Amino acid sequence: MASTYAYERVSPIGDTEPMNMPVADIDAAIAWYESKMGFTVKSRTDDPVAAVVMTRDDIELGFAVNGGDPEQASCYIAVSDVHAAMADLESKGVSVGNHRIDEHGDSKYEVFFVRDDDGICYCIGQPA
Repeated sequence: MASTYAYERVSPIGDTEPMNMPVADIDAAIAWYESKMGFTVKSRTDDPVAAVVMTRDDIELGFAVNGGDPEQASCYIAVSDVHAAMADLESKGVSVGNHRIDEHGDSKYEVFFVRDDDGICYCIGQPA
């Protein structure tokens, strides 16, 4: 089934580096992001550490077995349709939580949250 929404941009939350997010096992991370979030592998290396760049629509995310704590990593992913994104992820068995309206500056965003199998947290949303 083709997606009815697009990933438009990614922004770090805190000091997360979206192109160097820590994971425990690169193959498991690739499998999760391909099957759950619809990403594809753009590039992969094993030197100096196992790392991968994955892409979907207009964004790229990078993952590495770099010794960092995945539970301290988080990003905001802007999508074209937050309801379609939520339904898609739920249909793939991803636990979706905390659907709400958040304010950031003078803007309001409709958001929900998910975690990957390593514990990386994503706030997924669009302007309300």
